[in-house]
Amino acid sequence: MIAREDAAPAPREAVVMPQTQAPWPARDRLRITGVRAIVTAPEGVPLVVVRVDTSDPGLYGLGCATFTQRFHSVVTTVERHVAPMLIGRHPADIEDITRMVHLTSYWRGGPVLNSALSGVDQALWDIAGKRAGMPVYELLGGRVRAAAALYLHAGGATLSETLGQAREIIAAGFRHVRVQVGQPGLGSYGAPGRGGAYPSHPNPDGWDVLHYLRTTPDVLATARAELGDEIELLHDVHHRLTVKQAIGMARALEPARLFFLEDPIPLELYDRLPELREAAPMPIAVGEQVASVPDAARLVTGGGVDILRCHVSAVGGLTPARKLVALCELTGVGTAWHAPADVSPVGAAANVALDVTSPAFAIQEGHIYNDATLEVFPGTLVPRGGHLYPNDAPGWGIGLDETAAAAFPPSTHLFERWAAGVRRPDGGIEAP
Repeated sequence: MIAREDAAPAPREAVVMPQTQAPWPARDRLRITGVRAIVTAPEGVPLVVVRVDTSDPGLYGLGCATFTQRFHSVVTTVERHVAPMLIGRHPADIEDITRMVHLTSYWRGGPVLNSALSGVDQALWDIAGKRAGMPVYELLGGRVRAAAALYLHAGGATLSETLGQAREIIAAGFRHVRVQVGQPGLGSYGAPGRGGAYPSHPNPDGWDVLHYLRTTPDVLATARAELGDEIELLHDVHHRLTVKQAIGMARALEPARLFFLEDPIPLELYDRLPELREAAPMPIAVGEQVASVPDAARLVTGGGVDILRCHVSAVGGLTPARKLVALCELTGVGTAWHAPADVSPVGAAANVALDVTSPAFAIQEGHIYNDATLEVFPGTLVPRGGHLYPNDAPGWGIGLDETAAAAFPPSTHLFERWAAGVRRPDGGIEAP
């Protein structure tokens, strides 16, 4: 179900596909009876949640399937392609169901298919927790820590504004802060841009990588001096540098003693991450654009990453993410799951379940949801003292008020409009 005025046609009634049934008898008569997608945007960012209903009245599960930039495609995949395969299945067969959904598209992987898979996968884990009367983290083996430490984003148009935001974050109990400062032009990432900086160029509002390289070391050195040695600083390049530029930037940032440097080079250059990581004096965190478990696993085993930052929905949900966690534990790589505004509260709960059950945990990206989101998703995790604590209610402990969700219809192309305008001063398009 898409909560929007120009909603897509209602999905065809799901048809049971007998060939998708498992070749073993279920131990009881519980069955999946419905699968649908709900899209809502209480903060203006489209969030996709999959609801899986069962033959037990009131027993259902929720899973995050958010791929903000292509949410219509995810909804279609869930309701037209995936739902018919699930009707009549026993919801406890999570591993078999997720493998079936993954393999039956033949061309598999990618953020659309994996987000649809994630919504189903996480919903089935929610059902499993509710059936057991246990939170999901207990199904994963229980906690190895009480809560997940968070970092929040400080990003002003000027350094003064950024430092002011950082001080507010620290005063609220957080000890990890991502520092971004606006750059001339409209292409700043993580902070407001300052347009009209290059009047002699074809595109005076463009983003200049050379200006970024010149000024960012001083920005972070000042942040370190102003915020003190007890605060952990992070910075996100957002895929915009060449390997040589990234190595130079990493070395120039050494005095700031970063907790990690995020996404310094584009996804297309990840085969050179080991070269960058060897030269960088701080941990390198990458992975949010990775949309396949094998690709994420190769990052870990290939020696190119200190901290893995996948978007759990983009790799297919909790089930595959657990396998990446195990790999990280065995290789000494940390985790810092992607979780800005385009991860739903259900997805945030899944992240925290992984965080508190694994020794590989390094840090968790945080987001403070607005009041409207808390209304749409009762039970949403709210930070306390710079940490997120998992719900102790069965499953994720997160609900979805569909009446409230319908009051916040999503809009298409918000991100795309911005991304299409991210250009360098000569007019060439830049990675958003």
